[in-house]
Amino acid sequence: MSTHLTRRLVQLYAGLALYGVSSGLLVRAGLGLEPWGVLHQGLAKHTGLSIGVVSIVVGAAVLLLWIPLRQRPGLGTVSNVFAIGIFMDGTLAVVPDVRGLLAQVPLTAAAIVGNGVATGLYISARFGPGPRDGLMTGLHRATGRSIRLVRTSLEVLVVATGFLLGGSLGVGTVLYALAIGPLAQFFLRVFAIPTAAPEARAASPSPVRDTAGPGPAPERAILPR
Repeated sequence: MSTHLTRRLVQLYAGLALYGVSSGLLVRAGLGLEPWGVLHQGLAKHTGLSIGVVSIVVGAAVLLLWIPLRQRPGLGTVSNVFAIGIFMDGTLAVVPDVRGLLAQVPLTAAAIVGNGVATGLYISARFGPGPRDGLMTGLHRATGRSIRLVRTSLEVLVVATGFLLGGSLGVGTVLYALAIGPLAQFFLRVFAIPTAAPEARAASPSPVRDTAGPGPAPERAILPR
């Protein structure tokens, strides 16, 4: 296995693990979750499943929506479905609820920054977008609407549904919505991996296909500017 591929795999799974951990910390901070987290928490309250398991089920369901949109999943897509929920439940199992704003505010801030770092790590690895990101870009291509409009519409729908189901909506949700775009954009550049030179790829063929292909850079494909 080439050093280039090894770095990409490490970045992918480190990013997914950190995403799950930071999402779990956001739950424990108790000041509001990210948009999809609000939905997952609401569904968890009504199904009796853990929030991590609900995240896995929702991710798999969203992945099915890729079929009519003709989206192709990659290693990162499938790993995203399972890894984030597993690490989220693991975090919730060992970290207790936090009480008092002096602890809640710093933990919320750390969780949001961690989520931004995680997004930069796993998207820059170029093994395919997560199920929810792929749904967004697929709808963008199918409808011709801007990424910004599609993303905003999806997240408003998700937050509203999750809130009606009893998910935690609060100042943390607002802070997340304002900060995650700039944070992810910054860390996408920090963790960008240069494409391997053609002669290097020919000399050491990768057993794992680069599902991102020759398309736009990760930050252009996923996040609005």
